[in-house]
Amino acid sequence: MTARIYQPARTAMSSGYARTKKWVLEFTAEEARTVDPLMGWTSSADTQSQVRLRFDTKEEALDYAKANGIDAIVTQPKKRGANVRPGGYGENFATKRRGAWTH
Repeated sequence: MTARIYQPARTAMSSGYARTKKWVLEFTAEEARTVDPLMGWTSSADTQSQVRLRFDTKEEALDYAKANGIDAIVTQPKKRGANVRPGGYGENFATKRRGAWTH
């Protein structure tokens, strides 16, 4: 069994970072998915691909993988760029703004 350990990124539809702090151990698919000819549903006999475990730290996830004989590949998270300025949407309309507000 192989698995990957990563820290999930925030979704494109959200602005928060609620589920991005924990580390995830996710098994890779052993079989390809198939399409059911009658209903058209996509299915697989591989139940391990449905398992997703969450850990507080990367070390906990690695220890779990080592204790259970799982080959794990660690993917480091990408950090935010340095050009992100602090503030929110409301700062665009602040009355204490020094410069002119234009797009």
